Amino acid sequence: MQNDFLGLDGRVVIVSGAGGGGIGTAVTAMAARAGATVLAVSRSPENLERHVGPLAAEGLAVVPVAADASTDEGIATVMDAAGKADGELHGLVNVAGGAAPATWMRSTRVNREDWRALFTQNLETMFFMSRAVAAELKEQGRPGSIVSISSISGMNTAPYHIGYGTAKAALVAATRTMAVELALDGIRVNAVAPGVTETPASGTYVDQDADRDRRAIAMGRRGRPEEQAGAILFLLSDLSTYITGQTILVDGGLNLKWSHLAADNTTLFLKDESFRAAITRE
Repeated sequence: MQNDFLGLDGRVVIVSGAGGGGIGTAVTAMAARAGATVLAVSRSPENLERHVGPLAAEGLAVVPVAADASTDEGIATVMDAAGKADGELHGLVNVAGGAAPATWMRSTRVNREDWRALFTQNLETMFFMSRAVAAELKEQGRPGSIVSISSISGMNTAPYHIGYGTAKAALVAATRTMAVELALDGIRVNAVAPGVTETPASGTYVDQDADRDRRAIAMGRRGRPEEQAGAILFLLSDLSTYITGQTILVDGGLNLKWSHLAADNTTLFLKDESFRAAITRE
């Protein structure tokens, strides 16, 4: 009954960036349990085996797809797999993105190579993957839902992380424009902007400090990947058929307080002082 209510039975959902063990993996599991056939896309076969393999072993309709969604060849591989999947294409979740700790620095130190790499990773990958899925849905004359991961950094300021924050803000703008263009085709385009979430990727520069979390976040704790996945599943499903062009902040109220910046405007969530010193140097 729940699966019928969500409306994902018999539908194919692509999750780009499914193999990291964080939000993408959680979305893959949740969508499959809601009845979808999920194409779990990652450029790392090892990550697919580690994080997605157990889901398939449970008997869930999860199809691992090793492909780099930042390339035309990778997107073609994904779309070929979608054409062969059991069910009708319905949704896309763009999780692939992020930024390595080495990309944190003052704006005056950012070079073109770093800037372009962040935009490729966080904006181009989302746009061209969305473009391919939207074109296929239009050709089939089918409605659908595209959901992309922005960030709280794209909804406000991102001190010492300007490339990432700006790319995520551009993702929000692209979401709004595509939503208008595709609305009459029945294709909805939305985004989710996570706050601080406990994922393997965030663990590379964020440490554990429950007292600080209580001070900085209205709900007093960090989010879990499954809580981001819940919002994404809502936007994928027939529960949200009149919602398009929106970016939903899923941050536990972090944006309401916005008190997580230290006196030097670096985020209080940074793991260690040596990292703080490295990113703020002239």
